[in-house]
Amino acid sequence: MSKAGKPRRKRRLRKFIFMLILLLLIAAAGWYAYNSLKAEYTVTYDSYTATTGSISNALSFSGNLSLVNSASYAAESGSTVRTLYVAAGDAVQEGDRLVRLANGETVSAEFDGRVNTVSVEQGDSVVQGDALVQVADFAHMKVSFRVDEYDISDVAVGQACAITVTSLEKSFESSIAAIDYISASNGNVAYYTATAYVDVDDGVLPGMQVTVTIPQQEATDVVILKVNALSFDATNQAYVWMKDDAGELAQVYVTTGVSNGNYIEISEGLKDGDEVYVEAETEVSTAASLLSGLFGGQQFNQPAGGNMPGGERGNFNRDGGEGGYRGGNSAGGTNGGTRSGTNGGGR
Repeated sequence: MSKAGKPRRKRRLRKFIFMLILLLLIAAAGWYAYNSLKAEYTVTYDSYTATTGSISNALSFSGNLSLVNSASYAAESGSTVRTLYVAAGDAVQEGDRLVRLANGETVSAEFDGRVNTVSVEQGDSVVQGDALVQVADFAHMKVSFRVDEYDISDVAVGQACAITVTSLEKSFESSIAAIDYISASNGNVAYYTATAYVDVDDGVLPGMQVTVTIPQQEATDVVILKVNALSFDATNQAYVWMKDDAGELAQVYVTTGVSNGNYIEISEGLKDGDEVYVEAETEVSTAASLLSGLFGGQQFNQPAGGNMPGGERGNFNRDGGEGGYRGGNSAGGTNGGTRSGTNGGGR
């Protein structure tokens, strides 16, 4: 071998050793970063406490008030207004005289109500068909509302309901008076029209928007829990996580009852004061996410507060019962479902 070849071999060897050391340093730095970021990735749990309280749910629908009795009186023939007995805003009773014409024609109220408009003055000449007086009953109104095919089986004539005037925040007791079972369709959903009559206060006017609430279920002095605290297994059975004597999280199945979309009755499995846990959203730094991608999407788990075996959070069944609820308003005024609302209790 020539003398010139030996230096080249030595240079290659030194270069190889240098590259090897560099790769080892990079690997060591990566492993250090991996473990550092892994330690920053932690799982936390939200805790909820079961309490004793009352809870209820209801169906809720939107509608508008309309008049039941309204009449506009007009002249039957040409004449002159001889006597005007009322003015706009006057309360009248059935049979009270409203207007008398010179030809002897007398207009009387056909029902109890209030004079809404007076279109003539005493001495005016009128022809057949001219408007004279309009009377309306503003104390007794009705509301018609649509019930879709999913809820119609839960609505019946005679059911008690509450009618709340949205703008005035006034509520009045009523009941379902009639249901039209000939459907009208909106897209792929069939709707049916229900009607309720209501006696209202002064200031409540036709056209105002109302909410019709029909109570469904109620439970008093029962164990209740936030619905967010529940999890569900593959068969939709509800369970919660509780700490055992060793401080580890253990799965406990529960039986559910009435729910208002925010709280739910726990009829079996928990007692007042029991604390349960749910895995909270786990935050991880951007660097840790990047590192996770570099290591093939591997998850970095460092349990906190005990180990939680795998399990899926689920949704409630629509019709309530075990693991089910109807959406709506919770105790504390949280708004819920669109079609099916609730007015419920819970602390």
